[in-house]
Amino acid sequence: MTSFYDRHVLPQVVDLICGMPSFQKARAELLPQASGTILEVGIGTGRNLPFYRPAQVQCLCGIDPSLHPKAMKRAAQAGLMLTAMPVTAEKIPADNDSFDCVVCTFSLCSIPDPAAALLEIRRVLKPEGKLLFAEHGRAAEDSVRRWQDRLTPAWRAIGGGCHLNRDIPSLLVAAGFSITHFKAGYVPGPRFLSYFYSGIATVQ
Repeated sequence: MTSFYDRHVLPQVVDLICGMPSFQKARAELLPQASGTILEVGIGTGRNLPFYRPAQVQCLCGIDPSLHPKAMKRAAQAGLMLTAMPVTAEKIPADNDSFDCVVCTFSLCSIPDPAAALLEIRRVLKPEGKLLFAEHGRAAEDSVRRWQDRLTPAWRAIGGGCHLNRDIPSLLVAAGFSITHFKAGYVPGPRFLSYFYSGIATVQ
């Protein structure tokens, strides 16, 4: 059973944090590249939706076990038809090779089993498809990494399962993806939270 905090407070906090300029800038750089049949993993409150180009979207599906009503409202405001499902990324209800593009932003940090989720993403992505990703994760410096490791247990408890220290590129490669475009570095904010990865990955 979820708590009042998990149901009502946490979604608002996450939406506020994910609306900060650094997060929005990452979305603005990434989302216009999405096209065709699109699956968004961890759609949440729909923060990505204003950054899609509707003329490039053939259909858009969004999954999130904590799907928020704001997602449908933001889809309508963006001129998008959204099919939203409150399901987990570890078991995506779609056939193999279903999507031209999968979008995953600031979600791999909190998915309970990111390795399983990425294998599912690979399964539903067409052979010529692409995964657009933007995530925060394990920093480059050992000193910051040590703080990420120390803080993650407490942060995970109050942050909806968010891990500060996941190595996103390693997870992608282990799941069979090839990273074709990649950017990593700090954005404004606390260093333990502000090491961002973004790019495009394809199936090897």
